[in-house]
Amino acid sequence: MKRKLFVMAAFMIASFYAAAQVDIQVQYDFGKDRKYITTTMEMFNVDKWGNTFFFVDINSRPLCDGSSNGSISAYTEITRAINFWQDTKLAPLSLQVEYYTGLGLAKDPTGYFNQGYTINDSWLFGLNYFLQSKNGNNNLTLKALYKNTINDDTSLPLQFTAIWNCYNLFTVKGLSFTGFAYFWLEDKYYPSADVIGSSTVFISEPQLWYNIGQFFNCDNLNIGGEVEITNNFFGAASGWVVSPCLGIKWIF
Repeated sequence: MKRKLFVMAAFMIASFYAAAQVDIQVQYDFGKDRKYITTTMEMFNVDKWGNTFFFVDINSRPLCDGSSNGSISAYTEITRAINFWQDTKLAPLSLQVEYYTGLGLAKDPTGYFNQGYTINDSWLFGLNYFLQSKNGNNNLTLKALYKNTINDDTSLPLQFTAIWNCYNLFTVKGLSFTGFAYFWLEDKYYPSADVIGSSTVFISEPQLWYNIGQFFNCDNLNIGGEVEITNNFFGAASGWVVSPCLGIKWIF
């Protein structure tokens, strides 16, 4: 119920910003031990005080999978760039505030998704620097953020972020390459040695989309997908994990 209410609230916020760009993605994750459907809603809006971005991810097992009775996890991020000096030479530089949270279900000893867990809430504060090509088709955002994760003491609470958007890639109309990369250091528990040590964590999700709808008067429809690339994201010694996804995206 809590997840349903949160998603409903997100859609209400998106509909409030009529001028904002909103999209919904549905992708199938082919990663090892994953095999689930991810539904994502994103919203990005620019105003005279900066910009706002948020997304909500809902992961669900297919109906034919008997290990789950529906959604197994939900995750959201909301970011706010504050920039009321957009007409000055410092326009590319913004103050940044972000918030992350999530919850989900893990498998119990019988293999059924029945054990609840929460992702520690995180607040991030820092600086955001925006770069854009002359034709506006390519942009890059770089962030340096202080990360305060609730209930998690970290020796170096910093996160570095890169976000990119490339439209009409290789001059191909409707082909876009977008994505993000996060890098941070956090303390993790190593069961084999019964100690807590620092571990670098990396996650990136490059996405490639093609506007197939342009050929039949439906510019909203895109096909493509992403590759989730992580290192130590699922545990201190989980190493590198690559999860390819394919799906569709509808841009409102």
